[in-house]
Amino acid sequence: MNDKTILITGGTGSFGYQMTTRLLPMNCKVKIYSRDEDKHREMKAYFDSPNLSFMIGDLRDPERLMECFKNVDTVLHAGALKQITSVEFNPVEAIKTNTTSAYSIMKAADAQNVENVIAISTDKACKPVNSYGMTKALMEKIITGDDVDSNTKFSCVRYGNVLGSRGSVLPVWDKLIQNKFAIPITSYEMRRFFLTLEQATDLILFAYNNMKGKEIFVRKAPAMLISDLAQVYAELVTGDSKYPQTEIGIRPGEKIDESLVSVEEMSHTKELDDYFRIDRPDSFCDSFPDEEYSSKTTNQLNRDQIKALIENLKWKK
Repeated sequence: MNDKTILITGGTGSFGYQMTTRLLPMNCKVKIYSRDEDKHREMKAYFDSPNLSFMIGDLRDPERLMECFKNVDTVLHAGALKQITSVEFNPVEAIKTNTTSAYSIMKAADAQNVENVIAISTDKACKPVNSYGMTKALMEKIITGDDVDSNTKFSCVRYGNVLGSRGSVLPVWDKLIQNKFAIPITSYEMRRFFLTLEQATDLILFAYNNMKGKEIFVRKAPAMLISDLAQVYAELVTGDSKYPQTEIGIRPGEKIDESLVSVEEMSHTKELDDYFRIDRPDSFCDSFPDEEYSSKTTNQLNRDQIKALIENLKWKK
């Protein structure tokens, strides 16, 4: 990506900050596309770089996308409605932002001769049971499909929870702990994939360097019990190894375990060291695992490993 012009949709979030931190030293020109001008102001002050610029725009506005994609080499599509409970009860709005906009992005990228587009998806898109996952699964189908005949290369990346990102559990739990409230746990059996912001951006760079178009890249990731993560984090903050938790039950649209690659996808999935590449369903791999890659079957972190991961985590409360 050296010396390229990179546009990030929804770029004022935690991913956008981390990706911008990686891109600016590469002498990239980074453009942030989002609706929130106040977050633009904060991000501009944080980086204070002449190579960083901002454009106000909505993912639902095809004409604005067309304008902003001029002279852009690569689009990183991170913008989305992603709060599971909120999206579960507002599915039509999520379809407009998460799904329909993907087609508009493809059309704009093609019209403006963008070299490549990498769209960010989620483990919730694999065997989806909630509205958020369903809208993202359809986004994947659009990005990797044949609806737009283009010289632009289109690919997706798919990953699980990002530790310390905006809206993730650590900042939420931190506020509860500061007020001496018990940590709410949906289920003591619930497991999730976790990776750091740096690992999330590593996945983007891997996809950029290896994409041929119309595939989904997945980074292998460990999983952990949510209850273990809560206990370790509370102990690090308070010193109390038995900080109280309370089980509140699974919320609408949640699973006990998540999957990053389904058993059905494995027949057209290639293993690449620390990554998977999911090709189109009409492809076939000679050798593939016989079980899905889920938070139940992946490497499980114990409490000591979770503690080491959090202690090395760079995030602002």
